Amino acid sequence: MRVLHVITGLGAGGAEQQLRLLLRHLPLCCDVVTLTNPGAVADGIEADGTAVTHLGMNGNRDLSALPRLVDLVRAGRYDIVHTHLYRACVYGRIAARLAGTRTVVATEHSLGERRIEGRPLTQGTRALYLATERMGTATVAVSTTVAARLRRWGVPGSRIRVIPNGIDAARFRFDPVVRASVRTRLDLPAHALVVGGVGRLVPGKRFDIALRAVAQLPGAHLVLAGDGPERARLRELAAGLGITDRVRLLGECGGAVAGEPGARGAAPDVPGLLSAMDVFVSPSAEESFGLAVLEALAAGLPVLHVTCPAVDELPPGHAPGAHRVAPGVASLVAALREPSSVPAGRRRAPLCEAVRRYDVARSADRLMALYEELHGRAPARPAVRTAVRAAGRTAVRAPARAAAPVLPAPNASARTAPTPTAPTPTAPTPTAPTTKR
Repeated sequence: MRVLHVITGLGAGGAEQQLRLLLRHLPLCCDVVTLTNPGAVADGIEADGTAVTHLGMNGNRDLSALPRLVDLVRAGRYDIVHTHLYRACVYGRIAARLAGTRTVVATEHSLGERRIEGRPLTQGTRALYLATERMGTATVAVSTTVAARLRRWGVPGSRIRVIPNGIDAARFRFDPVVRASVRTRLDLPAHALVVGGVGRLVPGKRFDIALRAVAQLPGAHLVLAGDGPERARLRELAAGLGITDRVRLLGECGGAVAGEPGARGAAPDVPGLLSAMDVFVSPSAEESFGLAVLEALAAGLPVLHVTCPAVDELPPGHAPGAHRVAPGVASLVAALREPSSVPAGRRRAPLCEAVRRYDVARSADRLMALYEELHGRAPARPAVRTAVRAAGRTAVRAPARAAAPVLPAPNASARTAPTPTAPTPTAPTPTAPTTKR
């Protein structure tokens, strides 16, 4: 069985990291296509031995990318096309059907009630999603919360499968030596209370609440790992609150997957940051899963969260270190002042049932079972010998693309290889995709 994964981008995000983890555990021949932004995760996937092809899509309205994607899917004669993130789901479903692929799966990673992938939902966004969803075979929801949202949108329940995200818990194990090293590196006092968070710096994550809460706790420090359009505003807020010297906005931090290089620059990796923290906060009022919360629990940290489907959907007692708080600054400040939120001596909790339940190997097994079920239903296809791809081709950086925001899209830059190919009857002369090795 051959599977092609199509994803919008491969910067350091939760969905992107999840794809890399799953590829490590799926017993299949897989390839990956990224529509844009072959970033740090693309490098990691290639280092693991899976080919990554950058389609070179220039903006949301770059319809010339569609025939290129169709050609790529058709040439690979894939048994299954699996799409991830909104733009890849829209273009990938259409391309797979035009290429004659009989089984098309999509994973919905980031669907909220009012936002998708951190951007506001519009009627047009929803209509386009539903129109292309009908071209697929099944839609995977990463939580029962997301599954319920899909049903409310009008996706038939028979087409929805719940397969939660997975975690490599050993990667986040607390290390006291790393804790001391990271605190020294970030100029954090050895005995100061360090509050932390991990995630995209977008309005929906509400990290502004974390800043305002820390401002009311003399001597406390805040460390945020992640990048996004809110970074400049958060810096301004820290300055306005007079806590610039107590806030670290580190940008993208790698290391959530073993063997992954950290982000460019001096920032430590995510496991190291979790070792350096004393309490983890997730102020977002809307989440699809809550992978960062699970990573914090795997590190033995106490967690204060407003919502986290990964924890909230479990029976009581499965995540004793996670404490749900009401939205807003006052609730978070009160929780941070509560002695039970930060154990005396900064003790780390043992591995909880919630973390064990979401082991990535279990998620990969469930996904493999779905592939086998759907592939078994699909009509037989004549077997052909797949040509061996030439090795050694590399990507070349291209100028920044012009933005035309219609669909949610990543904010990082893209790399392309401008090798022309023959024009198709329905599109302008396209640019050949680049296979990264």
